[in-house]
Amino acid sequence: MDRSSPSRSRRIAPVVAMAAAVALTLAGCSSSSGGKKAEEGGADASAGKANTPRMTVALVTHQSPGDTFWDIVRKGAEAAAAKDNIKLVYSADPNAGNQANLVQNAIDQKVDGIAVTLAKPDALRSVAGKAKAAGIPVVGLNSGVSDWKKLGLLEFFGQDETVAGEALGNKLNSVGAKKAVCVVQEQGNVGLTQRCDGVKKTFSGSLENLYVNGTDMPSVKSTITAKLKQDSSLDHVIALGAPIALTAVQSVTDAGSKAKVATFDLNKDLTGAISKGTIEFAVDQQPYLQGYLAVDSLWLYKNNGNYMGGGEQPVLTGPAFVDKSNVDSVAQFAAKGTR
Repeated sequence: MDRSSPSRSRRIAPVVAMAAAVALTLAGCSSSSGGKKAEEGGADASAGKANTPRMTVALVTHQSPGDTFWDIVRKGAEAAAAKDNIKLVYSADPNAGNQANLVQNAIDQKVDGIAVTLAKPDALRSVAGKAKAAGIPVVGLNSGVSDWKKLGLLEFFGQDETVAGEALGNKLNSVGAKKAVCVVQEQGNVGLTQRCDGVKKTFSGSLENLYVNGTDMPSVKSTITAKLKQDSSLDHVIALGAPIALTAVQSVTDAGSKAKVATFDLNKDLTGAISKGTIEFAVDQQPYLQGYLAVDSLWLYKNNGNYMGGGEQPVLTGPAFVDKSNVDSVAQFAAKGTR
């Protein structure tokens, strides 16, 4: 991405279009007849299954227990694995040191490729170097758009969280927001920090961060409720994930607040909330596509020597806004677990 561009948020539509084009291209790679429907909806993911030698790919994320966002990422990864004759080994830990150990386990098992999130990139730096030294290609996804090249990764699939935050800040301006709180559910996660910083950069109103424990929803609810009761001038709560946003809706009711809730990321329950008007809008980064492209890219690299972005540019899967004007077209895919 050209970071020198004076108007980064204007590139949202082209960015999403590029990712969609990449997905369509990859879907047609190395296909032959046969296959069966993917489970629980979605496209015919295993049609045209590759007849290349069996590969093993490790997908290692920073998923916290109960975070449904990662179910969507994993579903995309599994669809690509089914198509490409890949054995997918999934593991996750929100603790950065433990996540690094999981990557080391994958190296020790001599997998053919590793896809990893970089929520806390410094903790993954050493083990990423060890994978490279062992001749194992590593790609990044979801978190780490500013760090993947520094760690020597081959490719990256996700969104620029700063750009996404800037776009949301502009959106707040357009709806007349004056004072907002950005709810951060995991301290030290660079992607979440970049989102709030991006909002603050473009939002003309007042914004402060509110830190909560994203693994304890009752605590999240009580913390947001207390903040809304303390400051009745807050007109928007910005969540950084769908489960946090849905909990924030309950907090608004409990506090007797008139604040509106907007969020980053989607799930099927959140699209329903947008339809009902209890969530104002969401910024979608297409997690299914991130998982799919990350796994598929490792197959392409091993079998064809292909890689995207020239080793210099990330493949962007977002951001894009979902609100009442377009939620119906998105909800059908969210219900299948692909958006």
